Amino acid sequence: MRMKKNGLKYVIDLILFVDICSIVITGSLLAFIIPEGRTGRASKYFLGLHRHDWGHIHLFLSLLLLLLLLFHIWLNWNWVVQSSKKYFGNHWKTALWCIAGAGILVLAIMYVATKIASV
Repeated sequence: MRMKKNGLKYVIDLILFVDICSIVITGSLLAFIIPEGRTGRASKYFLGLHRHDWGHIHLFLSLLLLLLLLFHIWLNWNWVVQSSKKYFGNHWKTALWCIAGAGILVLAIMYVATKIASV
């Protein structure tokens, strides 16, 4: 039995919500609970997982978020186009390209900043 589009949107949004909450929790663990740097080896474990394991979980949850966001946008593409036409008129395609380019630029800046910070 095929799931209706609204049902699929609901499931994707629910998974997005759980994923975002999980990213916040793992990020909070890494930022505030599990120490970084040189400390006792035992203190870098939480619930039997090492700090690096939590970092990997955080990374994979973030990659899942990107995939789910792309799927979410694809499912809601008609709304995106109609809203863009409403707000930007005949320049809606240019506006969407600029928004997409800004997102890619932000990701590129974050990547470069992490490379500079790790040097």
